[in-house]
Amino acid sequence: MNPFSFFLLLLITVPVVEIYFLIQVGSMIGAFPTVLLIVFTAVLGAYLFKLQGMTTLQRVQASLSRGEIPALDMIEGVMLLLSAALLLTPGFVTDVLGFICLVPAFRTRLALVLLGSQFINSTTGSFQQNSDSDVIEGEFKREDDPEIDYKDTK
Repeated sequence: MNPFSFFLLLLITVPVVEIYFLIQVGSMIGAFPTVLLIVFTAVLGAYLFKLQGMTTLQRVQASLSRGEIPALDMIEGVMLLLSAALLLTPGFVTDVLGFICLVPAFRTRLALVLLGSQFINSTTGSFQQNSDSDVIEGEFKREDDPEIDYKDTK
């Protein structure tokens, strides 16, 4: 299945599932409490997103100040944005998925899976040096500019 077909399928099925659950919950607790519950989950999700987003941003800044690549924290930041979008979308299924993405342990585990945990240090979130590197160190001289000697510039 190509990405466009998958996105189109999600675009059709998610609202249908959400409407179904909204009708079911609304018939059990009433329309007004259902609307209040949807608004409450959106406000709570926005508040939790703000708290966890600031924490993630501080971890990214700390990693950058140490000279590390904050790959894990950056993926977690994207997941936080996704969770905020899910929580602001009216419906119970998207709210459940959004709150799951707000759980730090789950978010970290999923980010490690997405990045490939063999390349990521799980305690710092930084890339580990790969011992099988294809980097060859050496000096070079451009042949097209004979008057500059690059060895003497050090």
